[in-house]
Amino acid sequence: MREEEVEKLRGVVRDCVSKHLYSSAIFFADKVAAFTSDPADVYMQAQALFLGRHYRRAFHLLNASKIVLRDLRFRYLAAKCLEELNEWDQCLLMLGDAKVDEHGNVYDTKDTNAMYLDKDGEDREINISSAICFLRGKAYEALENRSQARQWYKAAVKADPLCYEALECLINNHMLTSEEEASLLSSLHFGPEDEWLSSFYSCLIKKVASFFFQYDKENVVEAKFKELENESYSSNPSEQSFIWTLKNDTDLMACKAEYYHQCGEYQKCFELTSILLEKDPFHMKCTLVHLTAATELGHSNELYLMACNLVKDYPQKALSWFAVGCYYYCIKKYDQSRRYFSKATNLDGTFPPAWIGFGNAFAAQDEGDQAMSAYRTAARLFPGCHLPTLYIGMEYMRTHSFKLAEQFFMQAKTICPSDPLVYNELGVVSYHMKEYNKAVRWFEKTLAHISSPLSEMWEPTVVNLAHSYRKLKMYNEAILNYEKALALSTRSVCTYAGIAYTYHLQDNFTAAITYYHKALRLKPDDQFCTEMLSLALIDECRRGVDSKFEYR
Repeated sequence: MREEEVEKLRGVVRDCVSKHLYSSAIFFADKVAAFTSDPADVYMQAQALFLGRHYRRAFHLLNASKIVLRDLRFRYLAAKCLEELNEWDQCLLMLGDAKVDEHGNVYDTKDTNAMYLDKDGEDREINISSAICFLRGKAYEALENRSQARQWYKAAVKADPLCYEALECLINNHMLTSEEEASLLSSLHFGPEDEWLSSFYSCLIKKVASFFFQYDKENVVEAKFKELENESYSSNPSEQSFIWTLKNDTDLMACKAEYYHQCGEYQKCFELTSILLEKDPFHMKCTLVHLTAATELGHSNELYLMACNLVKDYPQKALSWFAVGCYYYCIKKYDQSRRYFSKATNLDGTFPPAWIGFGNAFAAQDEGDQAMSAYRTAARLFPGCHLPTLYIGMEYMRTHSFKLAEQFFMQAKTICPSDPLVYNELGVVSYHMKEYNKAVRWFEKTLAHISSPLSEMWEPTVVNLAHSYRKLKMYNEAILNYEKALALSTRSVCTYAGIAYTYHLQDNFTAAITYYHKALRLKPDDQFCTEMLSLALIDECRRGVDSKFEYR
C-alpha cells in the first residue's frame, strides 16, 4: 500500500477517535500497524485499544514492543493500562525506578537516558515527565502510601504547572499545610502567557495569601479574584475582538464560593453557589460547597431536594450520601445522619467532609469518644486539613481540658492561619483559663481576619471580646464592643446583660437598669438579670437617699 493511502487510514483512525467510534478506530489502527510496523502506528493502535477499554490487550501490545522501555510515551500508556486494571505495584514497576525528595525534586536512578521526550505536538502539551510523576502519585495513594503520593504530586506540578490534576489532588485531599502550599506555589515557573494561571492557583490555594499577609488589612485573596474577573487576556492587545475574561468561569465562581464559606460568609456563599448551580447543575465542587452552606444556614428543604437528585444521578458517589447525611443533620436526626455519613466514608475513604460530618453527628449528641475517633481518623488521613484538629480541641474544651484544647487549637492555627474560627476558639479557651489579656489578643485577631462589614455570625466574638475587656476592668472598651455587638444583633440577651452589668460596675445605675429591662424583655425568666436588676434598683435608691442627706 502506498504511503498516501496509509496516511489516509491514519486520518480515518484519528477521526474515529474524535467521534468516539472506538471499535472502528481499533479496526483501522490494527491495519495501519500491520502495513507499516512503525512504532508510531503501534502506539496509535494501543491508544485506540485503551480508549475502547481493551486494557489488557493494549498492555500486551505495548509490552511486546521492543521500544516500550526506551520511549516514555509507550511506558506511560502501558502504566495507564495497569492503572485501569488496578495492578498498582506493576504500574509502579512499569514506570521505572526514581526517587523524589520532600520538596518534589525527582532523582532518576536508572532511566535518565530515557527521559528525553519533549512536548512533541503542534499544540502546547503537558510534559510527559509530569504525567508520569502524577501517575506515580496516584499509584502510591491507591496503595495507601500518602506520604509518597504527596511528594510525587508535588513533583508533577513542579515538572509542569499545567498539570492541574496533581494540584487538585493535593488541595482536595488536604495533603499540604499552608506553609507547604506557599512553598510549592512560589517554586512553580510560569511562562509570561500563564500569569492568569498563577493568579488562579493563588485563589485555589486560599491559605497561601493569609500565610504571607496575616496582619495585612487588605484582603489579598479577594484582590486576586477581582484581578481574574476584571483583567482581559489577549495575545494581541490591539485586536479587541480576541479579548477574553474569566468573570463567568464556573471554576472561579466555585473557588470564590469556597472562600466565602471559609470566611464564615455562609449567606453570600449560598447565594453564589445557587447562581452557579443554575448555570451548571452538575458542578461537583460547587455542589459540595452549596451543601455545606445550606447546612450551616439550616435550609433543610434545599438539602432534601439536592440529596434526592444526587442519589438518583450519582448513587455510587460519596457526595450523594453525604448530602443525605447533611439533610438529617440539619433536621437534628443525628442517628440517621451518622448512618449516611458512614456510608459516604465507605464509598470513598478519602472524602474529608464525610469524616468531619460523621464526627460532628456524634458530637451533637455528646458522644465524645466516637466523635474524637472520627476526628482523629480525619486528621491522620488529611494532614493539611485543620478542621479535624480544631474539632478535637473543641471536644477537649467541652470536657474542660483547656490545656489540651489549646494545644490542638494552636496546631490547627499552624495548618491554616487564615481561618478566623481558630482564633475565636483560642480566645474562648484563654477566657476559660482566666487569661484575659491573651483572650483579648485572640479575639482581636479573629476580627482582623474577617472582611468588613461584620456579619451577624460574628456577634458572639464581639461579645466575648467585650466580656474579656470587662474582666480586665477596661469598662469603656467593653461598652464600646457591646454596642458593636448590638449593631450586629438586637436579639441577644447576653449582650444586653453584659452591657448592663458593665454599667452597673461603673456605678451608672440608671443605664444598668435600662439594659437589664431590655434583657428581661427578651427573656423574662433570666435569673441573673432579675437578681441584678433588683440590686441595681436598691443601689439607685440608696444613692438617691444618700444624696438627699448630703443636700440637707
